[in-house]
Amino acid sequence: MAQARHYRHLQEMCRKNKQNQDNVSQLLDLEFEGRRQFIDLETLKQADRPGKILEAYSCVKNIDHVLEELRRIVLKDNVHYVKELKERWADYRTKLSFYGVYKKVLKPPVGLPAGKQAIDLIICLPDMFPSGYPAPKKMSSPSEALIHVLQPTEAPDVYLRGRPLATPFILVGEEDCFLCAGNAPVVSFRRSSLAESVLYVMAYYYAFHMTYPKCVSSVLFFLQTEVLGDAIHEKDQTAAFKRAKADWQTFLRWCV
Repeated sequence: MAQARHYRHLQEMCRKNKQNQDNVSQLLDLEFEGRRQFIDLETLKQADRPGKILEAYSCVKNIDHVLEELRRIVLKDNVHYVKELKERWADYRTKLSFYGVYKKVLKPPVGLPAGKQAIDLIICLPDMFPSGYPAPKKMSSPSEALIHVLQPTEAPDVYLRGRPLATPFILVGEEDCFLCAGNAPVVSFRRSSLAESVLYVMAYYYAFHMTYPKCVSSVLFFLQTEVLGDAIHEKDQTAAFKRAKADWQTFLRWCV
């Protein structure tokens, strides 16, 4: 009964033009258990999850709320988790830039604008942590499961309709960027936030309770365990992930 009451209050608050984000966050805390029971239902098909969840929880279109949802799932008692996560990712981002150069899949980012550096790094992540699986048909490479940069002649709605995956990814436009899932944009953000956009992708995977595509499973497992601090069971660790992780650890020892 209490969970249903919290949900009604949450819906009433989200329908307002001006929302008190602290109050919304507090209600999301209170309604967490009921929300996750609904989201984790096995009857929700992977492709339908984003649309169904957005229909039930419009506040999921707010990136800050989704990052807080990630905190509730991974380490709910640490109120500083999101701040620490962003700091940890900034440190990993620097290391990964060197690792990409070391693996000869990324050019030194000297003189490149911050946005271009961020895009290049994300595109190269599946090459740094290969899964051994090809990209689905209609996708040129595994990196498209994480990010796609629209070409000047490319219409975003046409691209999204033809996309074979419903999982979260970053769509980069000429001016704005979008976190998309379920073949539709969920939320827009500025290009200046591209550096931390990988965290948005991971947060939405958790918020929507979606399975990683095989073509990028190794890099997403890496981000989950190393950056998010969320362990995975030994039986879920693929041979490709173990090899990629061992290569990363060898690189870290070489750097010392």
